[in-house]
Amino acid sequence: MKAVPQISTEEAAILVRDGDVVMVGGFGMTGTPVHLLNALAQTQTHDLTYIANNVGEPGLGGGRLLRNGQIKKAIGSFFTSNPEAVQAAQSGAIAFELLPQGSLAEAIRAGGAGIGAFYTPAGAGTVMAADRETKLIGGQLHVCIPALRAHVALIRAWKADTAGNLIYRMTEQNFNKAMATAADLVIAEVEQIVPVGELDPNQIHTPGSYVDYLVQAHMTLEDLGSSATIDGGSKKLDPARAHIARRALAELKQGDVVNLGVGIPTLVADLITIEHGIILHTENGMLGVGPAPAAGGAMDYPVNAGKIPVTALPGSSYFDSADSFAMIRGGHIDVAIMGGLQVDADANLANWAVPGKPLLGVGGAMDLASGAKRLIVTMTHTNHDGSPKIVPECDLPLTATRVVDTIITELAVFHFIDGMLTMTELMPGASYDEVRAKTSATFAEQIRA
Repeated sequence: MKAVPQISTEEAAILVRDGDVVMVGGFGMTGTPVHLLNALAQTQTHDLTYIANNVGEPGLGGGRLLRNGQIKKAIGSFFTSNPEAVQAAQSGAIAFELLPQGSLAEAIRAGGAGIGAFYTPAGAGTVMAADRETKLIGGQLHVCIPALRAHVALIRAWKADTAGNLIYRMTEQNFNKAMATAADLVIAEVEQIVPVGELDPNQIHTPGSYVDYLVQAHMTLEDLGSSATIDGGSKKLDPARAHIARRALAELKQGDVVNLGVGIPTLVADLITIEHGIILHTENGMLGVGPAPAAGGAMDYPVNAGKIPVTALPGSSYFDSADSFAMIRGGHIDVAIMGGLQVDADANLANWAVPGKPLLGVGGAMDLASGAKRLIVTMTHTNHDGSPKIVPECDLPLTATRVVDTIITELAVFHFIDGMLTMTELMPGASYDEVRAKTSATFAEQIRA
C-alpha cells in the first residue's frame, strides 16, 4: 500500500503556482480547507482561477485570497455570501463565471470522470443559457455545460489514513468528494491521520489513489465563520409569513421528500414534526434534516443550505453535492418549496435576481425549480411598494420556465390547472376584490370546498 506524503500547510502552499486553476472544497465555511487557504494567503502566488461554491466569507478562507488580490477569476454559484466578492466582481477587480449549483457540481464530477461536457435542463430559457449551446432532448431544452478541471484541488476531510483514503464528516462532503477527482494535484487537509488499516473500507468516501498530499490541521470555531453557532440563523416571525408557511405545510403528504428554499419556506421546517412523515432534503448533501439544535454549531452538527446548523433525524443520510443534485435533476425530490420575486401567467418563476443588483448568487434554485416533481412558491402577494408579484409576464431574470404548480400568498392560493393560473382558495381575512386588485395577471377562479 502506498504512503501519501504528509506535509505542512506552508509546504502545501508553495505547490500552488502563479496562474493555477484551483478548486477549493467547502460549502460556506464547512468542509473548507481553511488552513491551506490561510497558508496560501501568506505567499505571493497570484492570478489564480478560484473554483468553489463561494469565495469564503470576509477575511476567511478564500476571502483572504480575495483581499490580497490573489484571485484573477472566480467560478462558482453563490458569491453573494461574501459582500467583498460581490464588490470585487462589480468593480472588475476579478472576472467571474456564475453557474447553477448543480451544474457546478456536475461540471466538477464530469471533469474528474473524463467527460468533456454534459447537457442539463437547469438554466434553460434563462440568462444562464446566454452564449451557451442548447439542444432539445426529449422535447425539453437543455444547456451544454463544459466540464471543469483544475491544476490543484484543496479539500478538507475529517479522517485520513496514511494511504490517503479519506472520510468526510456529516455535510462536509459537499464539493470535496468530486473535487478530489478533478485536479492534477490533490492536497487534503484533514482533522485526523491514522495508520493504514484503521479505517473501515466500507466507510471510505475518497480512495487514496486520488490524493497526493496530506496536511493535518485542526478546525476551530473561529474557522467556521457564520456557521460556528446557530445565533445567526434566527428568523423573524411575521404572522402573515407564518400563515403562508402553515398553508404550504398542508400541501405536503406523508412520505414526501421535500426541499425548502430560503425565506418563507424555511419557516415550514419549524412546523414539521416526526408525525408528519416528511423527509427534508438540503442540496449541500443531507436527507432527514431535523430542527435547529438548542445550541452549538457546525463543529457538532450538519448544516443546511443556509449554512445554519441543524439536527439529523433518525434514518438521515449524508452525501456529496453532486449526488444531491443528481437526486434533484433525476426527479427524486417530490416537492420544492421556494420563495418568489415574481410568478407569471405562464408558470414562469423569477426568484434569484433583482434590477440594480449583481447576478452573483443563483445557488441551487435553477436545478430545484426544473428538477422537482412539484414546485410550490410561497411569497407575499405584493412588493413593499404595493406592486404585484403575480404578473402577466416576468420582467425579472427567470429562474426556470413553466415550472410553478402552486402559489401561496397571504391573500390566496393559486394552482395552474390545465395550464391556466387559477385561484383555488382565499386565505382567511382576504377578499376576492383585494386579490383581483393586487394581481396583475389574468386568472380563473375555482374555489375548492
